[in-house]
Amino acid sequence: MKLISAKKSFGQNFLISHRHIQQIVSALSLRAAETIIEIGSGCGALTEPLIELGANVIAIELERNAIDFLKSKFPEKKNFTLIEADVLKINFSDILQTQKAKLVGNLPFYISTAILQKLIPERFCFEFMVLMFQREVAERLLCEPKNSNRGFLSVVAQTFFHLEKLFDVPPSAFRPVPKVWSSVLKITPKEQPSVDEKPFCDLVGKAFSQKRKTLFNNLKNFSKAKNESDCRDSKTLEFTKEHWLTIFQKVGIDPSDRAEALSNEKWLELYREVFDNSP
Repeated sequence: MKLISAKKSFGQNFLISHRHIQQIVSALSLRAAETIIEIGSGCGALTEPLIELGANVIAIELERNAIDFLKSKFPEKKNFTLIEADVLKINFSDILQTQKAKLVGNLPFYISTAILQKLIPERFCFEFMVLMFQREVAERLLCEPKNSNRGFLSVVAQTFFHLEKLFDVPPSAFRPVPKVWSSVLKITPKEQPSVDEKPFCDLVGKAFSQKRKTLFNNLKNFSKAKNESDCRDSKTLEFTKEHWLTIFQKVGIDPSDRAEALSNEKWLELYREVFDNSP
């Protein structure tokens, strides 16, 4: 069967290396008849071994040529379901109902961070995920405090997930050949941290909004809803300079630090002081 041509507009680079495909399959630790959701199945190079191993594969694909190719490649496979949709617009809980699945995918470079952000509120749909990112993105996700590459997504991802780098993938493993290396991460949801996703992300996002500014200068205009438990309450509480200096002192944060300097633990302490203990 003739392979489809990758579309640049969809950020498609098809993984063709059998060795790396097998490494991804092994990382999934498949059990009989368990459900695997694959993001962006493309020409089915990873889909095929998953089907052959007996997994119930749910493939999510948007690009028309890839959809037609997958339909013709797996026409009568009872353990293969193709969903024609934009992964950013679907609801995983609707697909899975009450069951849990594993998630796998070679993520298009241009929407990989958007996909990860989407997965945060839906993370408990999955036992774990094995996802491929551009190596630069993967390194940013794994950044430790005080690293200048540490940013909003580093903090948020590390708060809600355990992240483990499994291996790198060279450009030669793809067609067409990209200009950059990729990295495969195993991403496991943490037990529910004692933070609400949206206000936590709002706080971290504001702190990183201008990376060269200090925490104090980025957060001094931050406000929170007066009633966090009622999203209909549009009233907000503005923090004064004195409020912030008191909060930083209680948490043990230097107001002149930049957001990248804070550890994950300090972010949680700051969140609790802002949203749980402040008036």
